[in-house]
Amino acid sequence: MTRIIAGAAGGIRLDVPSAGTRPTSDRVRESLFQALEPTGMLDGTTVVDLFAGSGALGLESLSRGAAVADLVERHGRAARVARANADRVSPAVTGSAHVHAVSAAAFLRTATRTYDLAFLDPPYDLPDDELAETLRLLTPRLSADALVIVERATRSGAPRWAEAGLAPFRDRAYGDTSVWWGEPAQRAEPDPSQSR
Repeated sequence: MTRIIAGAAGGIRLDVPSAGTRPTSDRVRESLFQALEPTGMLDGTTVVDLFAGSGALGLESLSRGAAVADLVERHGRAARVARANADRVSPAVTGSAHVHAVSAAAFLRTATRTYDLAFLDPPYDLPDDELAETLRLLTPRLSADALVIVERATRSGAPRWAEAGLAPFRDRAYGDTSVWWGEPAQRAEPDPSQSR
C-alpha cells in the first residue's frame, strides 16, 4: 500500500495503477524527500511530475508545502488513478494538483508554467534518446535555481544532462534503482569581476 509519507496529507492512502507503471518505493520516496526538505524546494514552489503514474511524487510535494503540482501521465488508466489520488489529497493541502493525460514531451511543448522542481520517473525501458529529448524540452521551463530529479534503473546510467543544458548535482543508488539530481548549468554563481 502506498501512502503520503509526511506533511499536511501524511498518511492518506494512494491508489496505484494495476499495470503499466512502476511506483517509487516508499523507502526511495522517503529518502528523496528527506534530502529535499532542507533545500527549501518544497516551500510554495511549482512542481512538475513527469511520467507521474499514481502521482505520488507530486502529491507528496504538495503535502510538504508546494503550491502547484502538474502530474503528467500519458496512459489513460494511470492518469485516472492520479486524478483520484489528487482528489483524495486536495482537501488536506493548500496547494493545487492538475492532472494532464498526455505524454511528457507533448505536455512540455505547450507548458506555460515555470517549474522549481521537476521529477522524472520514466519506465525503465524508456530509450536514452527519449529521456534526453524530454530533458531538453523541460529545461526552458525551469526556474534559474530549479532542481531536476530523475529516477531510473541503476544499470541505465546517469541522464545525458549536458545535452539539455543541465549539470549533475548529486546521485544515490538504492539497489536496482538510482536517483540522479540535476540543475540548470547556468546556476553557478556569476563572476563578480564581470559585473558592472
